Amino acid sequence: MNEKVAHYKQQLRVLIRQQPTWWMQYINRCIDDQITVNAGYLAYVTLLSLVPLIAVGVAIFSAFPGFEDTRIAIENFLFTNFVPTSSDVIKEHITSFAGNANQMTAVGIGFLAAIALLLIRNVDATLNRIWRIKTKRPMMISFAVYWMVLSLGPLLLGASIGVTSYIVSLVSFADQGIPGFSGFLLKLLPYLISMAGFIMLYTLVPNTRVSFKAAVPGALFAALLFELTKKGFALYISHFPSYEVIYGAVATIPILFVWVYLSWVVVLLGAEFTVCIGPKNIEDTPDIILDEGGANK
Repeated sequence: MNEKVAHYKQQLRVLIRQQPTWWMQYINRCIDDQITVNAGYLAYVTLLSLVPLIAVGVAIFSAFPGFEDTRIAIENFLFTNFVPTSSDVIKEHITSFAGNANQMTAVGIGFLAAIALLLIRNVDATLNRIWRIKTKRPMMISFAVYWMVLSLGPLLLGASIGVTSYIVSLVSFADQGIPGFSGFLLKLLPYLISMAGFIMLYTLVPNTRVSFKAAVPGALFAALLFELTKKGFALYISHFPSYEVIYGAVATIPILFVWVYLSWVVVLLGAEFTVCIGPKNIEDTPDIILDEGGANK
């Protein structure tokens, strides 16, 4: 027993000793991969693809009339938990645009789907560059994967929110024994859904095998960073509303762009974190690996 405790203490000391170099390597990777530049590009493509994505999602749910309540629940959940401010105004505009898009012809809807697929393709290319993956998937396989994400993504999101809402309704009975437990679960729900989304993104999108043991800490890092960014951004908007003086009635547009940009920065930082703790990154680390005795190899 004492030997195991001593072994764990030794490993902890080694881990702490390697932290400064590890974080320096992480920062250097983020700089080399131009995280801010790629996030700006993805933010632009996201705003271009946002209405087509929502229009396609609405079209998918429209094909199943029984999912109408689920679609409304998804919209409310996303705008409430993932848009830090002005969510009502943004939701009103985007829903109006998507409703107008649904009145287009089949050819127009096809172009909207192509624009939506463009966003997924650029996310795929960006994450593969972070993972240093140069081999590309065959075109047909890529198209099949992108279309599966585009078509099944809204349904899976709706199913997950429906299941979690049902669980919360059941757990609410536990308040009799544990007061406030269901409220705690509701506060935890955005973190869990964010983590699930990040785990799927980091494991399924790169064209390589990503260790689940690396994806979970990376997703946790990204989810916590996302929530901190959301709270900080909302705090800035509410206490320093100078943007309204500058932009006036169109202030919602730059707010949305900045928020989408910050969100992509968080996503890419989480991806870099996942890469740095993954097993494939061992060959990129400096010669600082320590043996169990603490001496440099």
